[in-house]
Amino acid sequence: MTITTLLRKTVLATALSVGAQAAMAETIGVSWARFQEERWKTDEAALKERLEELGHNLLTADARGSVERQAADIEGLLARGAEVLLVVGHDTTAVIPAVERALAEGVPVIAYERQIKHPDVTYIGFDPVLVGEAQARALMEVQPEGNYVLIKGGQQDQYAHGTFQGQMNVISEAVESGKINIIAEQWTTDWKPEVAQSNMENIITAHGDSIEAVLSSNDGMASGVAAALEQAGMLGLPLSGQDGDIAAVNRIARGAQTMTAWKDVRVLGRAAAELANAIAGGTDPMTLDGATTFVDEEMGIEQAALPLEPVTITIENIDLMVDAGWITTEEVCRGVESGKLSLCD
Repeated sequence: MTITTLLRKTVLATALSVGAQAAMAETIGVSWARFQEERWKTDEAALKERLEELGHNLLTADARGSVERQAADIEGLLARGAEVLLVVGHDTTAVIPAVERALAEGVPVIAYERQIKHPDVTYIGFDPVLVGEAQARALMEVQPEGNYVLIKGGQQDQYAHGTFQGQMNVISEAVESGKINIIAEQWTTDWKPEVAQSNMENIITAHGDSIEAVLSSNDGMASGVAAALEQAGMLGLPLSGQDGDIAAVNRIARGAQTMTAWKDVRVLGRAAAELANAIAGGTDPMTLDGATTFVDEEMGIEQAALPLEPVTITIENIDLMVDAGWITTEEVCRGVESGKLSLCD
């Protein structure tokens, strides 16, 4: 993590805190798309802790991967008195009518991590394009040419499309020149590891030993890909991820995964709490330090956004995560062969 990034996060948190003391206690609602993945529990803990420090209450609902349930959850959160609403969209297009109902009731909406393309919705999250670029760069460093497989996230999720865009920003020139050949690419329903594993098994059946690298769009799916590769005796191929899941970092230490685009969601959760606090106090999010405008020319919309930057983690800098208290040395080193990583010796 660069000093610039750390300073930017500090400034952002400070700017978001402006007016915090004057804000009245509010009820903040969050609609999770699918709470089962490891990272969302960390997000929620950080979000809740900071909201409580600011004197606010948190209401939560888990859509469990259902469009219909998320719409009902949003209605329920509004009925329970949510005065600011954070939404992790399961289907970031299908959720817009429910979001518009909240906006019509005068309830500000924040798209958390997954962009909901609406001009009146503020976005906060780790920039998916930067995530995808980090993934592709890290894989190209170890496999600059050859046969690539792309395991993409949920097709209904704008974040998956942004990650894919970032990947292509980096590898498209090599693809066009023929240095990289994309032999298979597959969207993964709801980013589910078991779906990624099944998809990867089918790809291995079709392409076998010709596969030379796998661009997996997150760590959960990378776990499924790694399982499929292990079953086929191919574990150790260049493999990407994102989030910084504990199991993924251990795979990196063991040589079963190349990198993860680490998103310290403790920072994101607290920043989102600060943003909700600022908006509840009447602050225009575009006046906050770090704010920018996301533009979709095709849809003809602009929206306020506060994007954060991921940190590329490889076997060379896992110690950053240990020093940050994200993971313990014991968790990193479980099953790591002697001499493979100095941190574990």
